This record gives sequence, structure tokens and C-alpha cells, in this order.
Amino acid sequence: MSDGAFLGLIAGLGLLSIWWSLWEQDGHSVRRGRIGRAMDRMRDDLVTVGLTSVPPAAVPALSAGLGLVVSAALWSLSGAVVPSVTIGAASMALPIVFLRSAARRRTTELREVWPEAVDHVNSAIRAGLSLPEALVQLSHKGPEGLRPAFHEFSLDYQASGDFAACLDRLKTRLADPVGDRIVEALRITRDVGGTDLGGLLRTLATFLREDARTRAELEARQSWTINAARLALVAPWAVLALMSTRPQAAQAYDSPMGMSMILIGAAVSLVAYRVMLRIARLPQDERVLR
Repeated sequence: MSDGAFLGLIAGLGLLSIWWSLWEQDGHSVRRGRIGRAMDRMRDDLVTVGLTSVPPAAVPALSAGLGLVVSAALWSLSGAVVPSVTIGAASMALPIVFLRSAARRRTTELREVWPEAVDHVNSAIRAGLSLPEALVQLSHKGPEGLRPAFHEFSLDYQASGDFAACLDRLKTRLADPVGDRIVEALRITRDVGGTDLGGLLRTLATFLREDARTRAELEARQSWTINAARLALVAPWAVLALMSTRPQAAQAYDSPMGMSMILIGAAVSLVAYRVMLRIARLPQDERVLR
């Protein structure tokens, strides 16, 4: 690959990332297939980690920009096109991986505090508070991780008094499947009435505690295996990045034979990583009550 072709590739990817960052993502956007589901999940991840003002399209744009920077930096050091483009393409996954990891940690933290929040609501209702008042008091008496969302809920309810609309906005702020189920259970109880809300909340809190305890045990047992597999996956590419800084090794990988080896290694790494995720994957709650 000539230097001119490489520069053209860099320029094309740069223009693509700029166009992607200007693409608006709102509630009226058309969502189709895997791209729509991926953007919805990315939006939920951003809300979960607290980056509500960041549009989902900014994450792919950041990934593309990181790939361009890494490719250009390695190319300037080694002068080899193939290793630079390959490692740059691999580094494009880092922002998405970090975002997913942060969202999973946040979801795990929420899963552990939801039973306490349900107990607070149950205690408030038994003390004679109405359901909206019980949710409002979570903004200053509930778990620390949930207080900001319920503080916004209290402000919404004080301003509008529309309990159903405030619950919808609360679900959007939480972006959590457990929160969706709790909110919908409270909505149904509010709409149809009934005297068994206390029993429902106690049963729900017990179920959430058992689920969190079981999932924590499984994740603790498999975490070292998954981390070792990830290290084994990343190690060859880290070695390739270090070797690409040496001109002789970089030129060897820049040949047709080197390109074939890199492509085969990338395919094997991708398949191995997907198989590892498939084997080690635990059942995840999905947001079906948006």
C-alpha cells in the first residue's frame, strides 16, 4: 500500500467520523435491525454511567478518531502501513469496551441497592405516606446511588403532579431493567388499586437480594478465567505494536505474507473472543418495559 493510499484512507475515515458525529439521535429517529439495537444499548449505557448529555453517535465517532490517531502515530514511527492500520482498527473498540465495562459496574451497584430502596418504599407506605411521597423520600433517605434520579423525580412531581409522566421520565433516567420492573409494578398498583402492595414489595425485595447474591457468586468464580482469557487475547497485539516500532520488523509485516498473517491472527482472535463471551455469558436483564 502506497503512502498516498494510506493518507487517502485516513482522510476518508476522518470525514466519516465527522459525518457520524453530526448525525442526530432523537426519539423520532428510525431504528432498524442491529444498528438500531446497538444505538439503543449505547444510549442506555451512557445514561447508566451519568453521561446523559452525550449523544450515542459520539461514541463511534470517538472510536474512529482514536483509531485514526493510533494508526497515524504508529505509521509515523515505523513507516509500515499494514501493522499501523491493523492496530488502529483494533484500538477503535476501546471506547466501547470501557463504556460497556463502566455500565456493567454501575448496573451491578444498582442491583445491590435496589432491595434497600424497595424496603424504604415499603416502610414509608406502612407509615401512612402515599406512593408518590414514598418515592420522593428516596431522594434524601434512599441509597446514595439512587438519590439523584429520585431527586429529579421529586422536582418533576412537584412541578407537574402527573405521577405517570414522572414515572416515565424516572425510567429514562435510571435506564435499568430492575428499575423498569419496579416502576411498572408501582404504576399498576397505583392505577388499579389494591391492599397487597406491602406484600408485593417484600416479595420483590427478597427476590432481588437472592438474584444479586447468586449473580455475585457466579461472577466472582468466573472473573479470573475471563481476565486470563482477555490477557491472552490482547498480548499478541501488544507484542505486534511493540515490534512495529522497529523498522525491520515493521517492513516484514508490511509485506503480503505479513498482511496474511495479521489478517488470519485477527480473524482467529475475533472468533476466540466471541466464543469466550458466549461460553462465559450470564443471563442479563433486558429492558423490555421502556
